Amino acid sequence: MSTLLHISASPRGESSESLAVAAEFIRGYRRVRPEAEVTTWDLWDGSLPEFGPAATAAKMAVFAGSAPDGEAARAWTRVQAAFDRFAAAEEYLFSVPMWNAGVPYVLKQFIDVVSQPGLAFSFDPAQGYRGLLTGRRATVIYTSAVYGPDPRPGFGSDFQAPFFDDWLDWIGITEHTAITLRPDLVSADAATDRARARHDALTLGASS
Repeated sequence: MSTLLHISASPRGESSESLAVAAEFIRGYRRVRPEAEVTTWDLWDGSLPEFGPAATAAKMAVFAGSAPDGEAARAWTRVQAAFDRFAAAEEYLFSVPMWNAGVPYVLKQFIDVVSQPGLAFSFDPAQGYRGLLTGRRATVIYTSAVYGPDPRPGFGSDFQAPFFDDWLDWIGITEHTAITLRPDLVSADAATDRARARHDALTLGASS
């Protein structure tokens, strides 16, 4: 049985463009895989642990080849639980709205929590990093309200997709596809862009 984990970085609920597109992907996915397990991790639901001083100390201890203890060990247990929840899936769907040319801070927190040595990656002094989450694939929904495919300088820059695509590659998820909804507000044809993105998501979900 296939497992799809939808990770949502949007806090806007029914008003969210990225979640509306994600719903179409899931509808298409369920249409051809009625037996599949599809779950959603809302990163705003409070289940994501902090990654502060104790967790940082634990990470550096693991990097050094030792076991964290005390509060660092307890923080590391929470980190491992979050990673296990993430790594249990075979396929991923990410809803990623653009915030200030980048990604929402809660998604960066998620990345900082699950990107751990021995879990998401390994490191060799001679060869560098190696992603450990191989054999999985992801679909990423990128949305923005102002930034478009060919904007003038005053309409912003894209540090959203390059950053997130690079992170997926870095942890070993090299098979990933993007669905974009970046309406051109200059031409104000957002309805057409919205319909296209939802159609693309439905089609891709059914063919994944």
